[in-house]
Formats: sequence, C-alpha cells, structure tokens
Amino acid sequence: MMRGRRGAATAVRRPDGSISVNTIPLDISKRPRLLSLPFIRGTVALIESLTVGMQALMYSANEASEEGEQLKPGEMALSLVAAIGLFILLFIALPNLIVGWLQRSIASVVLVNLLEGLLRMGIFLIYLAAISRLKDIQRVFAYHGAEHKTIAAWEAGVELTVENARRYACAHPRCGTNFLLLVMLVSILVYSLLGRQTVLMRIVTRIALLPVLAGISYEVLKLAGRPNPPAIIRWLSAPGMALQSLTTREPDDSMIEVAIVSLKAAIEMDNAAV
Repeated sequence: MMRGRRGAATAVRRPDGSISVNTIPLDISKRPRLLSLPFIRGTVALIESLTVGMQALMYSANEASEEGEQLKPGEMALSLVAAIGLFILLFIALPNLIVGWLQRSIASVVLVNLLEGLLRMGIFLIYLAAISRLKDIQRVFAYHGAEHKTIAAWEAGVELTVENARRYACAHPRCGTNFLLLVMLVSILVYSLLGRQTVLMRIVTRIALLPVLAGISYEVLKLAGRPNPPAIIRWLSAPGMALQSLTTREPDDSMIEVAIVSLKAAIEMDNAAV
C-alpha cells in the first residue's frame, strides 16, 4: 500500500499472477484546519492509517485468496479489536505491572519510567524477533522492503523500474517502525512528568496520553524525512532505522513490481487532483 496526498493505493498480486489495484480517496487538503495543525495532525494521521490499513488488508486478503473466500468487514473489525487489545496488554499493561511491583524499592520516578520504557522496548524486540520467524510474516516484511526501495527510487528522481528500485536500501526514515520506536522513546520523557502512580493509574494515563505521544512522534518523523535533518532528529531516528533490519527483508523482483504499480497509482491520484 502506498499513501499519497490525495489518497492511498493498494496493489495485490493475484493467484493467476496479475496485479489488481484499489484506490481509496483521502484528501488531506479537505481536513478542517484544526486537524492539520502540528501535533494534532499526528493523531489524525494515525487514525486514518488504521482505517485505510484495515480496508487495504481486507482488499488484499480477498484478492489474494485462491479459494475465492471473501473476508467480511465484521471479521476484519474483530481482528482489529483483538490487535488493539494485544497491544494494550503487551506494551502497556505488562510493563506497568512489572514496574508497579518494582517501584516500591526505587526512589527515583525518572528511573522508574526509564525502566518501564526499557521493558516496553524489550518486549517489542522479542515480539518482532518471534513473528519474523514465521514464513508469512517474512513475506510481508519483504513487501515492506519493496515499498521502501520503490519510494526511495521515486524520491531520488529515477525512473520507476524494478532494476532502479532494487539499488536502494530497504530502510526508510519515514517508516512506521521508526514511528513506533519514537513513540516509545518520547513516552519515557512524557511519563516522567506524571510523578509516582498506582499500577491502575499508570495504565489509564498511558492509554490516555497515546494521542500526545503520537502527535510528538509524528512531527519528529516528518523532520527525519527531510533532506539533512538536524543532528538530534537523526539521533532519535537511528534506533528505528536499525530496527528495520527486523521489519524488512530483501524483496524479489515480483514484489518490487507490485510496489511500483501501487506507487504509480498513488501518484496518479495526486496528479489527477491538481
């Protein structure tokens, strides 16, 4: 899936080898001005990404199915709810349950929140390492690498061909992996301002402050994607760039071809709206 200024395009390789494309109009220029303000637009972009991503996943699952079975919207919504529940359990509740037990013997609130952040990152790394061993996930990560290579080729101004795209790296500064890790890094600073809390209050405030973390992290990510970003932005982005060695794989030519079709469809949407 590729996201442009005017919408998103999803390209899928069908079982017969052909490529199908689905476009989702999403014009950011038509948002209310308030929702386009810095720090607010990050939360809006996150919600839009979840919505569009859900539609793209359902489309790709239906198009790639060999049996002709169609995934229903209710089934996809249930999967999304389960994924959100797993996220809260693994990356919010579990670290805080552990820290809540340990904080009685730690005097410094900053140290407590640093420990929470390190635990969250550790759980995240273990989770990524575990799922990256699954064959289906390895294929997803290879398509992820194909997306990045194709975007890098387009940003470099070269012709969008498989040969040109293959020359570029799988890692990209505006990757969602970078965003997730930035959220975890920013959370250590933000949560340290809250003082000492009970386990229940820690979990509640962590969930409530997710929009704040998303807003800050989104602005850092936008700066990281610019040419020659400030040194501190490069430093904050470095862990996410390194982590993409887990979340991307070298794609084959057929995967890059699909990514190119998707990007061209997104570009066509942008150009048609001019």
